[in-house]
Formats: sequence, C-alpha cells, structure tokens
Amino acid sequence: MRRVPLLSGSRIVHVPVDDETVVLRPPPPPSRVVDAEAAVRDAMHFPLDDRPLAGGARRGARATIVVEPPALPVPGATVDPRPRALAAIVDELAELGVADERQTVLVAGGLGRRLPRRDLERLLPPARAREFRGTVTVHDAADPELVPLDLGDGEVVRVDRALVDADLVVVVSSAETIVDGGPGALLAACDAATVRRVAEAESLVQAAGEPAWELALRVESALSSRVELRGVSLVLDHPRLTGRFRDYPHGPGSLEHVSRSPFRRLYSLLPASIRRSILRDQARAIVATAAFAGSPAVAHAEALLRAVELRGVALDRPLDALVVGVPWIGPHVPREPLNPVTAAATTLGLALRLWRDAFPIRNGGTLVLVHSLTRSFAHRVHEPYRALFDALSAGGPAAVADAESAAAVDTRALEDYRTGRSCHPLLPYADWAGCAPALSRLGSVVVAGSRDFAAARTLGFVPSHSVSNALEMAHGLAGGRARVGILLAPPYPPLLVGP
Repeated sequence: MRRVPLLSGSRIVHVPVDDETVVLRPPPPPSRVVDAEAAVRDAMHFPLDDRPLAGGARRGARATIVVEPPALPVPGATVDPRPRALAAIVDELAELGVADERQTVLVAGGLGRRLPRRDLERLLPPARAREFRGTVTVHDAADPELVPLDLGDGEVVRVDRALVDADLVVVVSSAETIVDGGPGALLAACDAATVRRVAEAESLVQAAGEPAWELALRVESALSSRVELRGVSLVLDHPRLTGRFRDYPHGPGSLEHVSRSPFRRLYSLLPASIRRSILRDQARAIVATAAFAGSPAVAHAEALLRAVELRGVALDRPLDALVVGVPWIGPHVPREPLNPVTAAATTLGLALRLWRDAFPIRNGGTLVLVHSLTRSFAHRVHEPYRALFDALSAGGPAAVADAESAAAVDTRALEDYRTGRSCHPLLPYADWAGCAPALSRLGSVVVAGSRDFAAARTLGFVPSHSVSNALEMAHGLAGGRARVGILLAPPYPPLLVGP
C-alpha cells in the first residue's frame, strides 16, 4: 500500500492510500505571470467599469489606500507581489497630483491582532517604505471614534475615520475569498460587531446567496455615495516552495521524493520549535497572474473567478471522508502557533469552506483532521481563545453565547487588543462560528494523532491515536468501504465539486 506525506502541524505524517483513494493536490504553477506593478498600472488605466483612477484623483486631494494584512493564502511567502502592487498605487497617485504626504495607508485587519511596526514596514518594498512620507494607520475595531455609515433601511455600521475623511479611497487587495479582499477589505475596517457578522458564510469562494457578500456590497455602496471609491485586485497563485522540494505537492514524483528523503527522518527527530523555525524559513514565492481594476466589488469578483479557476481542484462528486492536514501556523497575522480553536478554524473554517457548487463531503460524512490538537495557548496572546475553550468545556451553545457577550465588553481584553498584545476578544468566537457551516453537514470529525483527548472532546471531535485508526473509523461510519480523499495542503486549494 502506498503512503503519501502530509503536514500535521510541524510534523510530516504518512497517510496510507489505495487505488480508490482520491488524492487532491494543488495544480502546477501557472505558465503566465505578470509584473505586479506594471499590471496594476495597466489595470488602473483600463478598469472594468470605465472609471479610471485619474477620474477620481484631483490634485491636492486626500487619498486613503486600504490594504489587508497578507494573511491568506496560508502559509504565505517571503516573495510576495502585494507590496509592489501597493507601491504602484502610491506612485500612480503621486503622478496624478496626490503627493504621498496626502496619502494614508489604512491596514484593515478586522478582528485580528493589530500589526506591529516590523510588519507594517513590510507592506511596501524596503526602498519604497523608507521613502514613503504618508501616514500608515492600523484599523481599530474597538475605537469609540469610528464614524457612523448609513446602509439604508435604518441599518448603521461604524467605519474607520480614514475612509470618510478622504476624497478618494482605493482598495488594494488580492482575490482570496468573498470576504477577504475587495469590498471585504472595507468590511474589515468596520466596527467589531459588523466584522463578526461575516463569520458564518457557507462558502468562501461562491458569492451567490451569501449574506456576508451582500453586506460587503452594501458597505461599498454606502461609502461610494460619500467619497470617490476605486479598487484593484490581484490574481495570485499558491505559495510555492523554491528549494529542494519545490515540486511538492503538485509534482507527480514529489510525494515519493519527500517520503524517501533522508532529511525527513532527521527532521522528525528535531524539537517542535526547531521544526517550526525550519518551516517558517523555507523559501516560498507567490506570483501574480493578473490584476483587475474598477469598483472594489467588480474588480474583486472578476479576480476571484480567475483565482478559483487557476488554483482550484476538480472533484467529480462529494466524498464519504476527507483527510486534511493542519499547518504549523494559522490564517492570522502576525503568524502564531496554533491552539485547538485555531487548528479547527484553519480546517473547518477555511479549508472546508473553499468549495464551489457543492460541499466536498457528503451529508453525514467524516472529516479526518490530522493534528495533535494539544491545549497550547500562548500567554496573553491567546487569552481570548482560552476563554472560549473554557466556555466550550463548561457547556453548550448557551455557555459560548454568554462568554461572547462578556468578551465584547471585557475592558482588559479590549485594551490588550488596542495595544497589539492580543486579538480582539470576539475573534475566537468568529473563528468558531466559521466552523459551524461545516460541522452542520458532517457526521463526525476524527482527530488523527490526537495527543490531548480531552481537548478533542471539548470541541465535539472524536480523538484517535493514528491516521490508520482514524481511517478505520471513517470506513465504519460509512457502513462499509468509504470513498476517501486526501487534501494535500497547505496551501488549501478551492474545491470545484461536481453534482
């Protein structure tokens, strides 16, 4: 029986496969890539909606450029085209008479931990960061000075003042999901309660019928009635290794190469902290294949469609069971080791919501989550997650709802968020709510390689000692021989599921 290597935290585990196992691997790198700066300039000169940047940028105007922390795709890369795209917009505005002293870069991080200075300096290429004379500000979702924005029908949200005090707002993002990039970046610059509302989207790559996408469109429409609003969205490829294992996992022989490598055995003997350091320092690159401009929603929708087709994996019909590995870091910036909640959110809330047309696992099917799922909460940084975990241990949904209500007004937790020591206290509840769409469709979540059975049971999962034992459970739950798929990730590809 063949075995394929799969990341589980910082470890590499082998999953047994047979001829009936469906191995889902990301597609190979694209043959066409573009220079991000040149592509952004061309896109802004020839937008999809015939509203070029020059039409909204008058000399001496004040401009706010909205960007998001480069959290997606996971795990990220050292070579990334997004800083060059931002630099192109800064230069383009300067050429139109909006000097960089009149520009504000607004980092819309939603409920995530506010970026420290070293991460802010990476938003632009090093040389451009040193030359930039504008303002860089990080959105504060708990700021009492957020400005009301009327969405109509009596609904009001509060947004960052930098959005409404500008003459021109430009959203610069990549097409990752319906709530990451484009109008989703504007949502991430709203008050905490509004950001929390986007957590329960069924699919992150299919906009039809999703309230989160509709809310983003309403915020964009309301803002466009007050300021000139433009957007540019990049189509990005997956993060790709550039060293010895650059063909993993898309190359036909890469799985065998990794399995047989003597470095794998040596690597498995290293302490976890050193393994994480090696994975973090692995050379990876992301390339851009296209850029689109127009209104944020129009540019983002077109770019997301292209990105899903570029990075997606076709699946002819839903599976009985799916095996998913969990990376060593989660989809939040600054990058941090996972705790049980963020490990669940990475698989159930991210990987299992990147589907189009149909959920990848049949109703009542099984997810095999490959991770140790130990209770490891970083001091102070993960205190909000510890509070949620304690609420899950204490009781059901009612206890979680009470804990969330208390977290929303926890002055110490809010102060830790505003000073950058921790995430917003509502983020853990948003992460856990993002798992709900997948949990409502699954029959069981089996944790393969669990080292903390109590932690797995607290989340409502079934612990298992090994991948082999977890697969036996999946076959038994299917009432015979289950049709099993293995998602070789990260990076997590969109799953294009047939009927």
